[in-house]
Amino acid sequence: MWDKGTLEIDGTKIEYWVKHYEKGSEFGIDEGRISKLDCRVDGERILNYDRGWDLEPQTELAIKALEILKSRFN
Repeated sequence: MWDKGTLEIDGTKIEYWVKHYEKGSEFGIDEGRISKLDCRVDGERILNYDRGWDLEPQTELAIKALEILKSRFN
């Protein structure tokens, strides 16, 4: 299932798209339910996961976004 939405962290809006399943998988983040994840700030990608990391979180903002999304969907 695909979900999209917006997070606001420290006054910054982050758009996200996440594909998640009912059960975890070896292809999911931390073997969880998220198999695809894209997060962007002002159109610029800050992290991307597509059955493996294409762009790992490299800023505090990206790390916070990942933790929030993992708690919701993983």
